[in-house]
Amino acid sequence: MDERHDELHSSVHATHAVVGSELTFGSVTDKISAIVLKRKTPISWFIGFAVSFALFQLMMLAITKLLFVGIGMWGVNVPVAWGMDILNFVWWIGIGHAGTLISAILLLLRQKWRTSINRFAEAMTLFAVAQAGMYPIMHLGRPWLAYWLFPYPSTMQVWPQVKSALPWDAAAVSTYGTVSLLFWYLGLLPDLAAIRDSAPELWRRRVYGIFALGWRGDERTWLHYRRAYLLLAGLATPLVLSVHSIVSSDFAIGLTPGWHSLIFPPYFVAGAIFSGFAMVLTLLIPARKVFSLEKMVTLRHLDNCAKLLLTTGLMVSYGYLIEYFLAWYSSDATERYQFFVARPSGPNAIFWYFMLLGNVLVPHLFWFERVRRNLWALFVLSLVINLGMWSERFVIIVLSLQREFMVSQWGDYSPTWVDLSILGGTMCFFSLLFLLFLRFLPFMAASELKELRREIEHVPQLAREPREREGDVHG
Repeated sequence: MDERHDELHSSVHATHAVVGSELTFGSVTDKISAIVLKRKTPISWFIGFAVSFALFQLMMLAITKLLFVGIGMWGVNVPVAWGMDILNFVWWIGIGHAGTLISAILLLLRQKWRTSINRFAEAMTLFAVAQAGMYPIMHLGRPWLAYWLFPYPSTMQVWPQVKSALPWDAAAVSTYGTVSLLFWYLGLLPDLAAIRDSAPELWRRRVYGIFALGWRGDERTWLHYRRAYLLLAGLATPLVLSVHSIVSSDFAIGLTPGWHSLIFPPYFVAGAIFSGFAMVLTLLIPARKVFSLEKMVTLRHLDNCAKLLLTTGLMVSYGYLIEYFLAWYSSDATERYQFFVARPSGPNAIFWYFMLLGNVLVPHLFWFERVRRNLWALFVLSLVINLGMWSERFVIIVLSLQREFMVSQWGDYSPTWVDLSILGGTMCFFSLLFLLFLRFLPFMAASELKELRREIEHVPQLAREPREREGDVHG
């Protein structure tokens, strides 16, 4: 009886830690619906939207120029055939990994703390994949022929080259994006129906009713919903490991010094989750403050995200260590020069130092609980980690290609205004989509938060019953 009581008591304590005890069934729905249904949009939202939209237009201008002139507008050259385009593609794909991890894997592991941030992370995944998908298409040079990457009926006797990693990328990323979209939209249905029922205007009820797909909320509907949600979680889980493993094959199958390594798939996956959780904190902390979500996104959520950053950061550091050990142990002169001379002291070496700062040194600050629970520290450190992970991609791609086998083929790389405009534009496009999501869709799962409230209300009663029965027996 004592063991059962302790188990129930710990369950109550864990539930209280991830949702404020002041919340009720009604207040959860009202709080989330009010953000979507309020008539006056905050001026800060319009400022952010205007800035993001303006810089997004700069990206469209750069892409238009690129289509008319060609990819020679980029800073790519003979030794560095892959530059900002591919490194930004890998960076954005990595950011999208945290959403699937939080939503699918933590759901299967029955982690309650995922509830308040899962939809937030799912939307981040979709918007990050949308940014990443643009880069390979532009890199083709003829984006109108991008469908050649996918298997299709052999009408023109042309099939994808399966020896190339690009068709693998196209299949993996498109599958990942499709499953993530379905998983995100399915989770939205109960809350879209709640907004449909509480919206004061007729046109809102009709619009949200269409997207709610006729949700009724009866027992049969919930049964099918939970089965489908669990099924999609099971499908999405292996994608976390497979997508970035396939992306790493773009490099691992090449003979370029610094690329040809079997450590790349697990090391890329760890780095992707690492950068994804950093972006979750970068976006979640301001949103938590602006929308006053302290009772729904508690310090425990931020603390757990910081612990996962520490864990994956240690994995990334171990991957760096193995890379340098293999370069030394191989006794290959080119590999040794690449890792021990070219990267620390060659052209663009500053990004190597940024990589070590953001990915090796900064995560160790999360050993301290005071840092993990300080909002300003978490926000600043997450920005540094994002910069460090972007620098890692720069080191792997650009610095490796600058110094290959033949000294006569060595060269330097510097991005052009087109490279920088597209990078900044994708960040603003990402922000633009995120602002629209925060304003017009429920960005927290009210239905799942209500389940946590039910546990708070019912579990204490269950925890008292063993004690009462024990007293009756002794009496």
